[in-house]
Amino acid sequence: MEKRYSYRALFDFTCHAFTEAGLAPDRSEIMARTLITSDLMGHTTHGLQLLNPYLQQLKEEQMTRTGDPETISDHGSAVTWNGCHLPGPVLVEMGIDLGLERLDEHPVFTLTIQNSHHIACLAAYLERVTDLGKIIILGSSDPGNKTVAPFGGTTGTYSPDPLSYGIPTQGNPILFDSSASTLANGQIMQRHAHGQMLEGAWLMRSDGSLTDDPASFFEDPPSTILPVGGLTLGFKGFGYGLLMEALTSGLAGAGRRKPAGRWSASVFLQLIDPEKFAGTEAFLAEMQHLVDACHGSKPHPNFEKVRLPGERALALKKKQMKEGILLHPEVVKGLEKSGFKGT
Repeated sequence: MEKRYSYRALFDFTCHAFTEAGLAPDRSEIMARTLITSDLMGHTTHGLQLLNPYLQQLKEEQMTRTGDPETISDHGSAVTWNGCHLPGPVLVEMGIDLGLERLDEHPVFTLTIQNSHHIACLAAYLERVTDLGKIIILGSSDPGNKTVAPFGGTTGTYSPDPLSYGIPTQGNPILFDSSASTLANGQIMQRHAHGQMLEGAWLMRSDGSLTDDPASFFEDPPSTILPVGGLTLGFKGFGYGLLMEALTSGLAGAGRRKPAGRWSASVFLQLIDPEKFAGTEAFLAEMQHLVDACHGSKPHPNFEKVRLPGERALALKKKQMKEGILLHPEVVKGLEKSGFKGT
């Protein structure tokens, strides 16, 4: 029988670990909640697998323990921060706090952050906003990472550049979280660590040949990740990646020209209040009509039914909150190295 772990046990342990590493208790809670929510939703590459790397970053003072972001510009509905390499989840939650306040006066709020630390799983933040009937768009790039090749190229020039969004409906929200590349870096690292091949030939060697071997990602020269669409339709993923670079590093004013030389992120956060457009009631009705239409589509023979983004994650979250959280044995070993006893 598979071993499962209670949310409370993991939360208390993770909070304690971050507090011992120098974070304030309230910030430790944000970090714990974000990582565990990722595992709850099935985004295991960005869950508690990141705990020890984050703790090591705090120990090495590569992740800033205390302080607040510096405001570079503030125009009411548009703000830019220097994140000062503070923990990414803390900065994102602070940004959402500010955005929800600003939506009292503005229909749209946009925040960009330069010099953030890694922001973990983007999907973990979405429900907080959709539960209030607002739309959230959240994106990130890593200015020091060049693992994705542009369409038509073989050497990496930018990062996987994830984009997430949360859309409220009359029922469950639509929750989307995906990168502009066929894979995220963490997925490749996870497969390599577990001795597993990829499900498809989604990596490209320097000679242009494709491979499903994650070990190629660590060779010299390393393989690169194909943009969404692969060799045939990769111009779509390439275009998507360029947009994310513009919204994150571009609008934040710092990124690939002068990378920080450390694990970092440029962040784009936008909150939208439907009430200040055609009204929340009309918006929710329109979105629910679309959801119902998608669910009513005749399933393809290879699919049981149509699922909207986030449905599987929300169902898994509900199940694991009730039955316990399933963690990969290697993740458990990592937690035990930090003192986790398990329950």
